[in-house]
Amino acid sequence: MVVGICVGETNLSEVTFISNKMPQVGQYVTIEYDGKKVLGMVENLVRGNDALNVDINDFNAIQKISKIGVEDNYIRGKVKILGDVNDDLRLPRTPVLPGTEIHLADAEMLKEIFKAKNPIRLGTLVNQDDVAVNVDANPILSRHLAILAMTGAGKSNTVSVLIDELLGYNVPVFVFDMHGEYKGAEFPNGDVNVIKPKINPTYMSFLEIKKLVNIPANAYLQERYFRKAFRKAKKQVEDGTAPEKNFLKLMYDILEVESLEEGSDKRIVDVMNKIDDSMDKYSNLFDQNAGNILTGIRRSHVNVLDLSQVDESVASVLVSHILRNSLKRSKKAANSGNKEELLENSVFYILEEAHILAPNKRDSDSKRWIQRVAREGRKFGLGLCLVSQSPKTVDHDALSQMNNMIILRLVEPEDQRHVQSASESLSQDLVNQLPSLNVGEAVVLGLMAKVPTLVKIDKFQGRTHGDDMDIVSYFRDLAKREAEEIERQEDELMDMGYDY
Repeated sequence: MVVGICVGETNLSEVTFISNKMPQVGQYVTIEYDGKKVLGMVENLVRGNDALNVDINDFNAIQKISKIGVEDNYIRGKVKILGDVNDDLRLPRTPVLPGTEIHLADAEMLKEIFKAKNPIRLGTLVNQDDVAVNVDANPILSRHLAILAMTGAGKSNTVSVLIDELLGYNVPVFVFDMHGEYKGAEFPNGDVNVIKPKINPTYMSFLEIKKLVNIPANAYLQERYFRKAFRKAKKQVEDGTAPEKNFLKLMYDILEVESLEEGSDKRIVDVMNKIDDSMDKYSNLFDQNAGNILTGIRRSHVNVLDLSQVDESVASVLVSHILRNSLKRSKKAANSGNKEELLENSVFYILEEAHILAPNKRDSDSKRWIQRVAREGRKFGLGLCLVSQSPKTVDHDALSQMNNMIILRLVEPEDQRHVQSASESLSQDLVNQLPSLNVGEAVVLGLMAKVPTLVKIDKFQGRTHGDDMDIVSYFRDLAKREAEEIERQEDELMDMGYDY
């Protein structure tokens, strides 16, 4: 089927065409010239009429011209060149000859293009539902992924589809679940392993605890007293002699005894006050009976850290603690030269609400470790997936390290600009399509896909809790139940002989 004919000056990256039939944005086309068969994507379309141009300001004249007919109507479009089908999709070295016909790409050829070595099925082409879209799992796991969308565009469904596909490969997936969407989920390809948001202080470093309590870097004497109390408290925990109390309270009591012995030294009191300030903030974080979170990660499971009941400061501590220790463990395995041990420690981390955990305009411990894993993780088998409905508030450094993107509907121009500046492969024409995407439709691009793609994401076949609440049905049914209860009580009164 002829889509159009190339016109004007052409170049190696795009061609303009004129058509007499309206194609669709996102459709794949082929252009044959100079012995090549080049694949392209329709990225831009406009309709016009030479007779009805914008310079005509007379309404009556426009009305008369429009009644004459549509002979002067035209369809102009732009095709982005993706590569030579017969040369492993390498970009051609010569531009298309003007006048060359553009044909709709054959479905069988597209099915071959969307085959992958380790396929992750995301859905089907928006314009051809008989063509399945598969992306490669390895680039997702090693080169990171961002899933971005405005609220209600299908983000949670996309994450669930991705998780279930990864479970089919027995990949250990770890979700930082900010809203408790996945703790009760059901996945066809695996089970959920819920992890409590607790840290055993035995597995925390001195620097981590010091940051929690906010001991300044230049407060050397405060640090000395704090380190002494930390060592004593940690030893008691390790020996099993520590009383059942909050770890910070244990340190506070140790310092209190020392303060009495040294005559209420102001520097010790200052440290005690800092610990006291932190105790309420992190009162539910420590559990001396909790195991090492990393050793509790299970393969073939969605390992869900339920952060729905903790505040942002505690969530930041947990994220930084887990990513820091995971990177440390993987580096140790890499340095030992044991590749099998390194792969054994591989984890794919999914960070829901990435704009909270890695904010763009303020610092946090979680942001620093997200940035480090984003930069270094691929060398050590650690993958990241940043998920957000507010892309413009996600740290630009971390986002730019995501070499794969699934972008659902985005309307805000600032969101669009922020995402485009973080992705080299997101063209302006694709950005222009983001506001017009329907629910569940996405632009997919990056190393995981051979070509940029407009995809209709599959409907997740399991169960999660990410859907919007049906508030109207609840109150409608509540009123119905209340009416039924009143009727039941009236019937009981009638049976008892009461007349009213």
